[in-house]
Amino acid sequence: MKQIIIRYCTVTSVVCLALVLSGCLSASNSPTPRFYMLQAVDGNQVSKKINITSDVVIGVGPVKIPEYQDRPQIVTQDEEKMLKFAQFDRWGESLDLGMTRLIGENLTVMFPEAKFTLYPWNSSVPVKYQVVVEIVQLDSNLDKDLLVVAQWLVIDVQNAKTMIIKRSEFRQSIVPQNYSGLVKALSITCASLSSEIAESLATLETHS
Repeated sequence: MKQIIIRYCTVTSVVCLALVLSGCLSASNSPTPRFYMLQAVDGNQVSKKINITSDVVIGVGPVKIPEYQDRPQIVTQDEEKMLKFAQFDRWGESLDLGMTRLIGENLTVMFPEAKFTLYPWNSSVPVKYQVVVEIVQLDSNLDKDLLVVAQWLVIDVQNAKTMIIKRSEFRQSIVPQNYSGLVKALSITCASLSSEIAESLATLETHS
């Protein structure tokens, strides 16, 4: 009886050790996740900076993204338009919050005198204009390019009135054709969108 118990314990120990070792080997062989963040435009690369009085406060956000992009993994499409989720290439922050942050940073560079706040802001902040963006389409193929379609508007917060409604479409090459190139392409696209928003805001201030 003792021999049976000893033999059972020995077999159990061997099995447990094998499971632990296989788990360790599997973990060590798994790729390390890579995390990416959108980058704002360089202030030295902005060809035109727009002057707005320093008492103007601009609120940026919310930025809404398509449901299929609302996940940690970077999402692309293949030749058959099937969605591909990169298990080891991920966003370092929620994409909608990252785009909100990026547009805010870009506008700060373009309007050096204005003040900015990101959604959601405290009700005590005297926001004059609110920029709301809905990304209608955000599709990318690493072998081709990036397509972004955005519907956006500018609201006069103090008068509760929509001043501008526009739709913008951007197509940007992905160079290099990998996830780093995709992040760079989306950053460039956000800069282009920020520039269009900036021009519209400047027009409002000119006629106010």
